[in-house]
Amino acid sequence: MLHKIILFSLGIFALTGCDAQKKAKTTSKTSEMTSNSTKPDEQKNDIIYLSEGENKFLPEYKMNITFKGISEDSRCPEGVNCIWAGVALAQVEVMGTSTRPVLLNLASMDFPSRHYHQSADFNGYTIALQEVTPYPKAGGAEGLKGKYKIGVSIKNKRASSDTTMK
Repeated sequence: MLHKIILFSLGIFALTGCDAQKKAKTTSKTSEMTSNSTKPDEQKNDIIYLSEGENKFLPEYKMNITFKGISEDSRCPEGVNCIWAGVALAQVEVMGTSTRPVLLNLASMDFPSRHYHQSADFNGYTIALQEVTPYPKAGGAEGLKGKYKIGVSIKNKRASSDTTMK
């Protein structure tokens, strides 16, 4: 019996140590993102910033959000004249506390004829892509893989529909 108690307590200590390390990493990433952000006012406007591959649980929305990556970046590079501004397509996985994961493809601009949508509905909320950084340079977007950061906003779909009915 004493053997089981010792193993159980060692397991608890190991798990709390891992949890403390995760919190420290998340805190440093969050402070890095806010210091690198060019628009600190938008952080106050309920924009959630995610680095590529980052996962966050949002208790106020009861959902988990993961920025999987950018599947397409055809935005016109800086310093180049283009006919079309282009679009960045971010893959964002969301999962509610009682739902299965859903992969959303959010575009940097709406273009319905090509099935690009800047926002999508999930679990009573509208999730919209607000920002994609960095912007591609003249060499192309290939070198940016793994370096992307996005800003998304989450709005209660029910609250916005109530205000339009009044």
